[in-house]
Order: sequence, then C-alpha cells, then structure tokens
Amino acid sequence: MELEFSVLFQDGNLAFLLKGLWMTISMTFFALILSVIIGLIIGIGGLSKNKFISSLCSIYLAWFRGTPLLVQLMILYYGLAIGMQIDLSATVAGVLGMGMYSGAYVSEIVRGSIQSIDKGQMEAGRSLGMSHWQTMRKVILPQALRRMLPPLANEFIALTKNSSLLSVITVPELMRAGNSIVSNNFRYFEIYIAVAVLYFIVNYAISKFIGYFERRLHVGVTR
Repeated sequence: MELEFSVLFQDGNLAFLLKGLWMTISMTFFALILSVIIGLIIGIGGLSKNKFISSLCSIYLAWFRGTPLLVQLMILYYGLAIGMQIDLSATVAGVLGMGMYSGAYVSEIVRGSIQSIDKGQMEAGRSLGMSHWQTMRKVILPQALRRMLPPLANEFIALTKNSSLLSVITVPELMRAGNSIVSNNFRYFEIYIAVAVLYFIVNYAISKFIGYFERRLHVGVTR
C-alpha cells in the first residue's frame, strides 16, 4: 500500500484533527492550572512542621505517583459513576485526573526548589518582622520560581502527551479524533504521523514559551 498523505485533506479529516487538537490544548491548559495549584499546596504542605498536614501530603504523593494515570481516569469516570453514583462528564473527569496526577509531580518540583534556597533567606525575612508565610510568599517563592521553570517545562510537556489517554474515557481529543479517522479509512501511518506532528508542534511551543520566561528571569544566572 502506497503512502497517501492527501487523505488528510479528504472528508474533512484535517479539520477533525484540528478540532481534536483544540480539545487537547484546552483540557491540558485547565489541567496545568489545577496541577500548579495542587503542586503549590502539596509542596508547601509537605514542608510543614505539622505532622498531620505533612502526612496528608505524603499520602497524596504516594497514591498519585504510585498508580497509573490511566487507572485514575477510569476510577474518576467509570468507577465513581457506578460505585458512588457520582456522574462526572468526560471532560471534567479528564481535567481532574490529569491535574491531580500532574500536581503530585509539580509538588515535588516545588518542594525541591524551596529546599534549595538558602535557609538564611527565611531567617533574614523573619528578622525583618515578616511572618513565616509572608517570607515564603515575598522572599522564598520568587527565588524558587526561577529554579522551578526548567523541570516544570518537562512536566507540562509530559502532561500534554499524557492527554492522549483521555481517549479511553471518550474525550474527543486529538488521539481519539485520529482513531476515529483510522477506523474509517485504515490509513494508520498517515493519520498517526499527522497526530504525532500536531503533538510535536504543541510541545515545541510549550518549550519555547517556558524558555522565554527562563531568559526573562535569568534562570541559571548567578549574581
């Protein structure tokens, strides 16, 4: 069978893929916001001297890092509906699943970045009359942010690729769009190459976007 990439421009296939790509981008965007919020809460909470709070954060990390994202999505979408009569839409379950999963990894990035800041910074802030949380917000986190960006870029790219798992819970994202087209014309190579290229474009854009902020914040530059 000869390769025929012209199939992409037949029967509205390209438009269908682009529609799926938009769904992938929008869901990943909301999942990223959720993962950053969760990451900050769990990352800072894990450093708390309160044993109860730090233990809860440890349990969260152990669960979401120790179980596959696919299983978590299946529990949220199918398990909750059948076992607890909590009927989440596929998009809501997808955003929640990706956000909570990625949040566990973001929290470790946050925790590691905070711990890498010299302890004297906290002591200096406290000596100026600021509370622990004021020092964290005004002194520690701005410095830690510079160190978070490179690993965050890798996590965000990984999350974009993981969004392909949403096809299993019927989300009409890019991978599911590709599967639907292939089921009609059986042009596996051409369609999946197109899907791969679209994922690559999105992830390349993310890496460039993060790189821009790294340069603006002078990541890695010592003064």
